[in-house]
Amino acid sequence: MLVKVLHNGNCSKSNAVLEYLDENGVPFEIINMTEDPLSILEIKTVLKKLNQSVFHIIRKTEKLYMDNFANKNYSEEEWIKILSENPSLIQRPILIKGSVAMLGRPIDNVKFFIEK
Repeated sequence: MLVKVLHNGNCSKSNAVLEYLDENGVPFEIINMTEDPLSILEIKTVLKKLNQSVFHIIRKTEKLYMDNFANKNYSEEEWIKILSENPSLIQRPILIKGSVAMLGRPIDNVKFFIEK
């Protein structure tokens, strides 16, 4: 089954997952979140497939987060809009296989996800 990978080319973990998939012959499609940011609807769909709230996919270590969003109480809807406008704040990679998704780290989780 084709695995969709929500990817950021500047992320070493994201690049490592692509390398793992390639080396193991897993067919995948790259969705580059920095070049083609996810829409609000796409983020909601990913969250449903992850079975997580938006707070699970926010990169709280990003400078952009620390400078502009830390210690602010945004609603889930507000965060989804913020992430659609600032894709660097989304955890990556995110792997999607059919109706389920997972964060692509650590790499052992990716191995389990692919084999399942």
